Amino acid sequence: MSLDYGRPFPMGSHYDGYGVNFTLFSENATKVILCLFDKAGKEIRYPLPGKTGAIWHGYLPGAGPGLHYGYRVEGEWNPEQGLFYQPQQLLLDPYAKQVTGIIDNTLPYTSPVFNALEHDDSAITPKAVITDDSGCFCHSYKEKGTYQRLNTPWSETIIYEGHVKGLTKLHPEIPEKLQGTYAALGHPAFISHLKKLGITALELLPVQYHLTEPHLHKIGLKNYWGYNVLAPFALSTQYYSNSGRNIIDEFREAVRCLHKANIEVILDVVFNHTAELSDQFDGYIVSQRGIDNQSYYWLNDENKAQNWTGCGNTLNLSRPETVQWVMDCLRYWVTEFHIDGFRFDLATSLGRVPYFDTQSPLLTAIRQDPLLSRIKLIAEPWDLGSDGYQVGNFPVPFTEWNDGYRDVIRRFWLWRDVAIATFADHITGSAKLYRKNGRPPYSSVNMITSHDGFTLRDLVSYQNKHNEENGESNLDGHNTNYSVNFGEEGLIVNEKISQYRLLATRNMLATLLLSRGTPHLLAGDEVGNTQYGNNNAYCQDNKVSWIKWFQQPYNLTDYIRHLIELRHQITPLSSLKWWEEDSQNIIWLNQNAQPMSNEEWQQLPPSPLQLLLAQQWILMFNPLRNSTVFSLPEGAWSCLLDTAIWPDCHPTQSQHCEVQPNSITLWRNSVFYTQSSTEKLPIISSQVK
Repeated sequence: MSLDYGRPFPMGSHYDGYGVNFTLFSENATKVILCLFDKAGKEIRYPLPGKTGAIWHGYLPGAGPGLHYGYRVEGEWNPEQGLFYQPQQLLLDPYAKQVTGIIDNTLPYTSPVFNALEHDDSAITPKAVITDDSGCFCHSYKEKGTYQRLNTPWSETIIYEGHVKGLTKLHPEIPEKLQGTYAALGHPAFISHLKKLGITALELLPVQYHLTEPHLHKIGLKNYWGYNVLAPFALSTQYYSNSGRNIIDEFREAVRCLHKANIEVILDVVFNHTAELSDQFDGYIVSQRGIDNQSYYWLNDENKAQNWTGCGNTLNLSRPETVQWVMDCLRYWVTEFHIDGFRFDLATSLGRVPYFDTQSPLLTAIRQDPLLSRIKLIAEPWDLGSDGYQVGNFPVPFTEWNDGYRDVIRRFWLWRDVAIATFADHITGSAKLYRKNGRPPYSSVNMITSHDGFTLRDLVSYQNKHNEENGESNLDGHNTNYSVNFGEEGLIVNEKISQYRLLATRNMLATLLLSRGTPHLLAGDEVGNTQYGNNNAYCQDNKVSWIKWFQQPYNLTDYIRHLIELRHQITPLSSLKWWEEDSQNIIWLNQNAQPMSNEEWQQLPPSPLQLLLAQQWILMFNPLRNSTVFSLPEGAWSCLLDTAIWPDCHPTQSQHCEVQPNSITLWRNSVFYTQSSTEKLPIISSQVK
């Protein structure tokens, strides 16, 4: 075979039914060589004959799916200038849609990879595989183009975050050969659990091809979470069941099954750094660094990798070529897999130019894209660089992880050191952060727990983190968790402490699911999953991290389902307006059904509070350690929730209700107020400062 001139588009490798077109961006290379490998590992090299601008390209007639390939890129070897070109190094295509094998045990972890190689390394370097894009959805859908996106409104969305393997590895109702795989995500037993809870969106930790960091490999651990991505277009082979269909179709089928159950799929994606890391982190030259280090990565004045991510390197997403790379990747997942949204890890890096700018090239490109601008976009709004904390500052249509909400709700119920005014702001959508630039209340993605930190059970069982098994002398992970163990560290406690913990858990879940914003649940919290006090289990691919189904002292599945059902009934919670814009819908009252005083708003420990919604619903919060009698406004009130005695409730009340210590009650009025009676209760939402 001979290589034709080819075309400079599309990027990556593209099979058209007759052959494969290859393209590679490199602004500083002097020569690009395409390397093909047969099943025996024999290599054939073809210099790419075409060059258009900084795009090198060539077309190979007769080539097709299944072919393994890589690149050798020639140029100057000058690390002091940030140039790492060497033909001995085989490099992975940044657009690779499938990658061979798991390479964690073959890379030269102890070799000086930032020195010039003396020998060819193709035997231990990952290789890309040509895929057949012409089939698209033929394995999952009868006719291409017939699929209708779910488009669940943000105001109705309930997110459930989990890890592909950890979700089902120990699930007793899923066949052993499927446990922990993509195929298990579409299994009826798993989907029925999500439906029982009331989940509308499954958010998956990275499914893309990733590597284990050298320091973990040296101590016998591996990167479990997956936030060390090498090939963002390619699925990780670690979760492939190998049960008949190929890996791409297996994942497509899982997504199709979830969609059939009206459950959206959101992918966690990593574009802040790559698995190449840096010399400080024993990094690699395996892809972009050897292709064009100066273009792909932010470099400092000494031409060393900027570490704004804590991982040793930061991608430069201000250049047209890198913006195109990210945009092409996102579109690929949406068009080829029907992915419904993305959660962007350390998303401040996406807006760096190098300072954070909401009008950065990448953020602007996403916002104006006719496809990507219409799906769900979630930013983790921080990185470790200067001015990296950008909570509240991302533009529409992005929503954001709200760590302020997380910490305030934990402190309110566990530490009792947050005033009602601060609590009230966060449960009503965190208006101080998000009521600007036309952002709606659902912009706040509310959570109590996530993959990063304690599970909900551990949050009420451990005063301190216990990360000793991570191999970093318990120095890793968050030190400020706002957790409480209620007098005894660990899981095994007496019945009294267990009941305190259960009540605190119910309070935090009720607050989460009855707050304005988008609720985010951590998978396994509903069955009391524990990580035994490890709040940074990124390297624990074992029973520490895997959900321990149906083996816990209490099961909150029915409780969460009840809360989600209540949430859907309380229409003001899903309103697209800020409540102050429709002030008849919100009235703040103290325990005596009177307007809150300034002293009560700021009192510590926090004072009791009533929230009257749409004249029909009352939420009563009692954060005190003693029972408190609340006065109800006029009406026929029925209790729908009491966290202290759930699933039981108070009997119907007309005037007064005794709310137990550290608990929440929810009431519904079967008779709406008349206009005259409403006027007797002044609207004082403006008092929440």
